[in-house]
Amino acid sequence: MPRERPPAVHAEAEAEAPEVVEMAPELEEREERWARLLPELLQEVVRRVEASGGERWPARKDVLSCAGVCRRWRDAAVAVVRPPAVSGKITFPSSLKQPGTREFPMQCFIKRNKKNSTFYLYLGLTTATVDKGKFLMAARRFRRGPHTEYIISLDADDLSQGSNAYLGKLRSDFWGTNFKVYDSKPPYDGAKASSSRSSRRFGSRRISPQVSSGNYEVGQLSYKYNLLKSRGPRRMYCALECPSTQDTWENSLKTKVRKPMGTTVLRNKAPRWHEHLQCWCLNFHGRVTVASVKNFQLAAAADPNDPTSSKDAETVLLQFGKVDDDIFTMDYRQPLSAFQAFAISLSSFGTKLACE
Repeated sequence: MPRERPPAVHAEAEAEAPEVVEMAPELEEREERWARLLPELLQEVVRRVEASGGERWPARKDVLSCAGVCRRWRDAAVAVVRPPAVSGKITFPSSLKQPGTREFPMQCFIKRNKKNSTFYLYLGLTTATVDKGKFLMAARRFRRGPHTEYIISLDADDLSQGSNAYLGKLRSDFWGTNFKVYDSKPPYDGAKASSSRSSRRFGSRRISPQVSSGNYEVGQLSYKYNLLKSRGPRRMYCALECPSTQDTWENSLKTKVRKPMGTTVLRNKAPRWHEHLQCWCLNFHGRVTVASVKNFQLAAAADPNDPTSSKDAETVLLQFGKVDDDIFTMDYRQPLSAFQAFAISLSSFGTKLACE
């Protein structure tokens, strides 16, 4: 299993850190030399790097290298690189919590390592071993007494809540049928961290003024009781605080002031019974090849007071399914982010005592 360290994690942390870091004179002089470039020339350099990077990774690492030179280069890169909802690309770590595109799904896949209960999310169109895709996030499953937690991190080797790469977590109840999604950062200005002891990132002795000790609840998932047991499909319900598409891309990366978001309600699309195959079927358009109770498609729940919402209910916003023993595809659309889609998909790996 590859152990790739996602780039620009430290660059993003530097952009958000409030303290001033002392630099050696030679480093300060080097940064000033790069920063003295004319703004028009600097932006043209970044624009050409962005254009030459193409669609595939690792060519786009050059864009992150530009953003890591200094603050002016970072601002220029943010001005040139478009958000995932517009470009269909995930470039910066902040892109993982931005909504995907509306016209077509963002195609990803998950690799599972059963030995250490770890899951790796990649951005890629194929699952071929020669195409590793771009590493996005990793998660590891832990038992916390009667509960199960999935810790989600930018670093495939550091999956702890105290890490700077920590993104959030998914926590289940005793039965494994109800889950809560927690974000490591406030989803909007003024959001309050969860006060329960189970939602804290670490003990009080490890609290740092720059790092929040709590998590922020941004979603709930539930699996409904299935009368047909293993012979029938699971029923899912999700209520999520999705990222706002109204805020500008620059604000989402450079400031912490964001507006409160509305709740998005998702339900799984009901499969149909195939008489010839004698099984429940959904059309995954070739992205899922192995039958599994874990496979699902989520769409926006229809509003009975809004006749036009029935059309939106037909659009699949997230689909997840098996293609090999330990490989699963994950495709998501706006208003979901990669982080939210990954958290929902992780819930499907858990044992559902009331659903299996």
